[in-house]
Amino acid sequence: MTDMTLNDYQIQAEATAVYPEVIALPYLILGLAGEAGELANKYKKVLRGDKAIDDVREALIDEAGDCMWYIAMIASELGVSLEEVAARNVRKLAARLENNTIKGDGDVR
Repeated sequence: MTDMTLNDYQIQAEATAVYPEVIALPYLILGLAGEAGELANKYKKVLRGDKAIDDVREALIDEAGDCMWYIAMIASELGVSLEEVAARNVRKLAARLENNTIKGDGDVR
């Protein structure tokens, strides 16, 4: 496996993007919700005791990858790189940690 930057991933993933441009953003947001649901549903079976984590590990990784594809395409539609999305998130979390609000709730903390 080779090293890949988030931006490399985003560019390569864009080559597989096939959806109606006129509804791109809502399509992608709903797609992400669907994939996140699939990820949650697979893990729910671990919590319920139907499966061991080792039995669903590969499927969880695949579903996380599907979520990542949708996030990358959402970023593309918003005109921002995936690395910028990640950097903004790290800055936000660092500020919350510094302000001792990391465990709070809400967007403004």
